[in-house]
Amino acid sequence: MQINQQASPWRLSVAPMMGWTDRHCRYFHRLLTRHTLLYTEMLTTGALIHGNAAQHLRFNEEEHLVALQLGGSEPADLARCAVMGEQRGYDEINLNCGCPSERVLRGAFGACLMNEVALVADCVKAMVDVVDIPVTVKHRIGIDKIESYDFAANFVGTVAEAGCKVFIVHARNAWLKGLSPKENREIPPLRYDIVYRLKREFPHLTFAINGGIKTNAEIAEHLQHVDGVMVGREAYHNPWLMVDWDAQFYGDAPRELSREAVEEAMVAYMERAHGEDGVGWYSVASHMLGLRNGLKGARRWRQVWSDHHLKPEPPREVWRLAQHRPEPLPLAALPHAPTPV
Repeated sequence: MQINQQASPWRLSVAPMMGWTDRHCRYFHRLLTRHTLLYTEMLTTGALIHGNAAQHLRFNEEEHLVALQLGGSEPADLARCAVMGEQRGYDEINLNCGCPSERVLRGAFGACLMNEVALVADCVKAMVDVVDIPVTVKHRIGIDKIESYDFAANFVGTVAEAGCKVFIVHARNAWLKGLSPKENREIPPLRYDIVYRLKREFPHLTFAINGGIKTNAEIAEHLQHVDGVMVGREAYHNPWLMVDWDAQFYGDAPRELSREAVEEAMVAYMERAHGEDGVGWYSVASHMLGLRNGLKGARRWRQVWSDHHLKPEPPREVWRLAQHRPEPLPLAALPHAPTPV
């Protein structure tokens, strides 16, 4: 499959997911795919301005391309945080206009911002004016029972005039009352046709589609209609799905990569993370528990890597136990560290 080497950075991406896509998760995902765009968890402007910004913004250089997702609704605060992100080295700033959680609603940002399109435009313009990296928006197709295409089109058109050229669209409505965040990812019906129509009617803009996408065949089908695909929970729970993405969707040569090599590389990363700032292997290993999804012995393997009684053990010993090996193995040559795209 021949792919233009100037393929859109948004051709494939892994969704920002609270509690999941931290820097350890992103390092793991980068071992599986060189080109896929990775996103941080949503970081609020308050956390960055009033908290430990250096710690919140930290990422591994191997993660590029990596985007910072911000949550907020004050243009000046978002602009300030966008500058922080650019200075730190992020490749993109993304504004969250799609999260329906109560925490986000109390902060008057996330999905409820779709009801305040002029404010979103002001927020985008404030960021576009102070950074040179792309400013993008992730949003839903509608709010509550507003299901008209015109609502989504007006949102996109207004925000585009403020300088946003890339829209990542979760193809469901967000129900702000009556559904939990989990239910908001499952109950409102998927309407991919709305996103396809946005692309047809705004051909000069870039659209990536998100929501309920689980297979490479589905990714390929969506790419016939839009510029990119963002995969969320499936990438986290079934990460080996990503191992073919570089070859299938970017035209790279097929990689000789095994789950064992990825696991060994993660053990080395656990040792590195602990040496750098005392991170325990347990918080790193939690992100790779889907690596053997569907394979014989996967359940026991997961049990070992998630056994809190083993926390005091060094990660290489836990690795040995997970492999059913009676003796420790010497450190083998690790796969080359992923390089920035």
